[in-house]
Amino acid sequence: MGNLHNQFDEALQDLSLEQLHWRPLDKGNHISFIAWHYARTEDNVVQFVLQDRKPTVWLEGGWDQRFGLDRIAQGTGWTVEQAVALRLPSAEEWLSYQRAVWQATDAYLASLSDADLERTVRIAPFGEIPARQAMTTILVTHGFTHLGEIHHLRSLMGLKTTAF
Repeated sequence: MGNLHNQFDEALQDLSLEQLHWRPLDKGNHISFIAWHYARTEDNVVQFVLQDRKPTVWLEGGWDQRFGLDRIAQGTGWTVEQAVALRLPSAEEWLSYQRAVWQATDAYLASLSDADLERTVRIAPFGEIPARQAMTTILVTHGFTHLGEIHHLRSLMGLKTTAF
């Protein structure tokens, strides 16, 4: 998770507002949506699901109000039009939330026991799954998939990317 978090931070920290919202040929999702979707998903899974409905960093910090975005949505199932309409104020402001999520995740991971990893949790659309699977499938695999999308968009803009 530390590697994933560091790479997300690095991939976003130097982007301008225009680059955050750029779409090749006006198709697909922009980096802002991808980063928002992944961080919100991690926040929801780690805070709300794995910690038995603990409030998310998003709500606890009032990030929905700061960014003028939905309180609960994380972009899953959104149309392209909804995703394109999402706007972040700047990479710097976004990174404040993203890093707060990373810190909350790190704190949770440091407290885990083997029993915590084996307990069953419910995550739509997966249903009942072991917490370990939620972490590997939804956090790690999902996170690196979206990080790959971000690096692809960076490369299309002629920006530095990181091989991982």
